[in-house]
Parts: sequence; structure tokens; C-alpha cells
Amino acid sequence: MDKKLQNVLIFLVVVLALFGVIMFVLGAQEPTEGALFNFSVDQSSVVSRFVFVLIGLALAFAAYYMTKENKAWEVGTREVVWMAIGAALYAVFSWLFNGTVFAVPSLSQVALRPAIAIPMFFGFAFGPVVGFFTGAVGNMFGDALTGFGLSPQWSIGNGLIGLVSGMWMLFSDKKKSMDTVLYISGALAVLTALLFFLNRDQPNMLFFDVDNGIFGDAQISLFAGIAILVGFVLIFAVRYFFKDNEDVATAVTWGMLGNIIGLLFAALSDIWINGFSLAAAIVGEFLPAAGPNLIFAAILVPMLVVAYKSTRTQSGR
Repeated sequence: MDKKLQNVLIFLVVVLALFGVIMFVLGAQEPTEGALFNFSVDQSSVVSRFVFVLIGLALAFAAYYMTKENKAWEVGTREVVWMAIGAALYAVFSWLFNGTVFAVPSLSQVALRPAIAIPMFFGFAFGPVVGFFTGAVGNMFGDALTGFGLSPQWSIGNGLIGLVSGMWMLFSDKKKSMDTVLYISGALAVLTALLFFLNRDQPNMLFFDVDNGIFGDAQISLFAGIAILVGFVLIFAVRYFFKDNEDVATAVTWGMLGNIIGLLFAALSDIWINGFSLAAAIVGEFLPAAGPNLIFAAILVPMLVVAYKSTRTQSGR
């Protein structure tokens, strides 16, 4: 068997085994009071959640298999080290920011997550495999640290964010690929925002206004509905403001597509897992999560790329 194929398969099996143990063993146990991690998973839907974990891993393998000759898929000691670092950083920073203080009005638990820049950056800098592990495993442990319980399909969606962010490496013509990514991302942003305007009455099930006796009756906020358009405009501006800095332009553009694809995967999976309608999944989950993520990507990813490039220059690499 080809060594690269073998390494990629080992990587995917390790991720699958990790998710399996957490979901079916740790997730089935009652959380211990005062425990550092809460790995609880809704056991009534654990099988359907695991199915989408399998689908996400299959999509990652398909992306590899169609471009398997590319060096971007190398998995060695260096990549393993960066996986561990990226996942640990994402878990800790997700825990710091993923709480009720930064919650976004939405159908399910959505929070402002500036840490989303980490899997985008790690995918861009170290490749799609590192990006996938950083997003998927980092999000899983970040959620466990937060204590809300796990939604493994959303962790896989975060993995796809990192994976797609690193797929710029598969294209020899960076500028042409960035232009294509902009067109695709723009079309998806407009289509999903249009769904918001057609479904303004979508209820916010997690909205609680105790003083006025309102529980889950409020509509999704206007900001949540149009944030993806705001984020797209910001990333479009960054892309052309940094047109002479190809690294920054590439990182934010591919990070945007990764964010849209990864969170679409997660939100659409809830149609089958939680019984949501298409409008509920897009308006109630995808838009409140994806829009703010794009805004953070436009602001934070360039900072990370510039800092990384400066460090490499100083170290002579």
C-alpha cells in the first residue's frame, strides 16, 4: 500500500476511533459534578450523529483520493505535532469564548467564536489534514470543557473548515483558485441570506426573557441573518486590500469557503438528527454561526498569517 494512503487511512481511523469512544463510551456516562470535561452525548440520537461523523470522514477521504498525488496530503511527524498543538489551542480558546456571555440568538447553542481563526490558520499553514484534526478534535474537547455536552456532527463540520482552508495547496494557480472560491462563497452567502428574508418568522428556541415571560418566541435577529453578507464583504475587501500579500489573501478566501461548507454540513445534518426543517437549519443555525465566523476570519486570520510569516522570516525558514 502507498505510504501516503496508509498514513491518511491511519489518521482517519484514529479520528473515527476517538469519536467512537467519546460518543459511545464516555458520552453514555452521567457527567461527574466538578469534572473538567463533560463528554455527554444525547444517546437517543447518538447513532445518527455517528453516521454524520462517518459521512464527514468519507468526504475528507474523497477529497484526498481525488488529489492524492499532491504533497499537501503528507502526514508525518511534523504534521502530527502541529495537529496536537492546533487542537489544544482551539479547545482552550473555544472554551474561553464559547459561553453564555457571547451567545448569539439562534435556534441552538451558537456563540461568538473568535477561536474559529485557529483551524482556518492551521489548515492554511500546515495543510488540510492538520486543519481537519485541529477543527474536529479541538472543537470536540472545547465543547467538553465548556460543559454543554457534545454535538459531534458540528465538530466534524469544524474539521471540514480546517480541511477546506488547506486545500489551496492543491492548486498551482493561487489567484485563479481564489477568484473561483470568491464566486462560490458569494453565491452561497446570498442564497442563505435570501432564506433568512423569506423566513423572518423563524423562532429562536433558546431565547429567554424572564422579565417579560418570553421563552423561545423571539425571531432570529437581523444581525444573525445578514452577518454572512457583512462577513463576505469584509473578506472581499481584505482579499483585495492584501492583493500584494498572496498568503493573507489566500488564507482569508479559502477560510471563508471552509467556514461556509463546514457549517452547512453541520447545520444540514440536524435536519435528520433533530428533525429541523431546511429553513430552521439554515436560518436558525447556519447563519448565526457562519456570519460572525466570517467577520472574525476577516479580522484575525490576516493577523495570524502575518505573525507566522514574520516568525518564519526571523528564523530563516
